[in-house]
This record gives sequence, structure tokens and C-alpha cells, in this order.
Amino acid sequence: MQILFMGIFAAVAVVLDQVTKYLTVTNMRWFVDSKSSITIDAIEKFLAAYGLTPAQSAAMPYEKAAIPGLFNFTHTLNDGAAWSMFEGQQWLFALIFVGFTVAVILEFKKNFLGFSTFEHWCLAAVYAGGLGNMIDRLRFGFVVDMIDLDFGWFKSFPIFNVADCFITCGCIALIFHLVFFNKAFWKDGKKKGN
Repeated sequence: MQILFMGIFAAVAVVLDQVTKYLTVTNMRWFVDSKSSITIDAIEKFLAAYGLTPAQSAAMPYEKAAIPGLFNFTHTLNDGAAWSMFEGQQWLFALIFVGFTVAVILEFKKNFLGFSTFEHWCLAAVYAGGLGNMIDRLRFGFVVDMIDLDFGWFKSFPIFNVADCFITCGCIALIFHLVFFNKAFWKDGKKKGN
């Protein structure tokens, strides 16, 4: 029954991610880094998938201040990972996602890592974020990002999306819980789940 609830949680997270991306695309003009390998043809297909013409998109702002000096919505198209690492390597992201999918299925079926219930929820969050971004990569060859934090002292923080939030928070919570609360995970021998 728990797996069902985790699946529902993951599905809701993916829907939330896709809805925020839809709202971003239909209300803000896109911005692409000059180093990106995204082509004009890909952008036109992307806009057409959302029912927009390049002229309609061009009439929109690409940035909206939410909390000035701290948080903006900035619509970017990213064909890499954070800080544009691995640009244009969609095959690599797909391969990693397939491998992660197999590992998650095995973990939920056999619990070979000895993860607790909370750690399984963390995996569900990470998987949901990965799936949200993989949907974009498969449809368009890049990911829609929109959350732009301005820390003042750290101006080059990457623009990210809701899926990235689920991945990051899930990973941080998983590592924190493994380090401080699941001492059995680090012991040699057969691991048992909680």
C-alpha cells in the first residue's frame, strides 16, 4: 500500500512540474545561453507544442520579479544539467534515468540497500524530479527552467525548475537520513530495511 502512496506522490510531483513549465512557457519568452546547442528549429517545434508562434513568445517578458533582489522567474531552455554541464548529451541523461529506474524498481521490490520507509519516500521524490525533466528531454531535447535565485554573493547560481527541487531535496534528505538515522546502512554484512 505504501508503494501506491509513493507512486501517487511521484505522479503529483510530475504533474506539478509540468504545470509550472506550461505556465512558464505560455506566459514568458524563452532565453537560451549563447553556448547552448539548442537550434531555432527545436525552439519553433517546442513553441508549436504549446500552441505558440515565435512572435507571440517574443511579445512576452522573459523575466518577472517575484521578490526583487532574491527571487525571479526567468524562462530558460537548458539542454544540459546545472551550470550547463553535459550540454547536448541527451543520450547520457536518458541512460542515467533508465539505470536509475531499474535501481529504484529493484530497491522497492527487494530492498537490497536496506533503506527505511523515509528513505524510500526520498527516492520517490528524486525519481519524480528525474521523470519530470526526462519528459522535457524526450519531447524537446532540453528542459524548461524558471526559478532564478539571486544570493547576491553567488550570482552564477543555476536557474532551475520544480523537478530539480524534488531531486535536490530528495537527495539531501536521503543523505542526511542515511548519515544520522540509518546506522545499519553503513555496517558490513546483510542489510535489513526498517
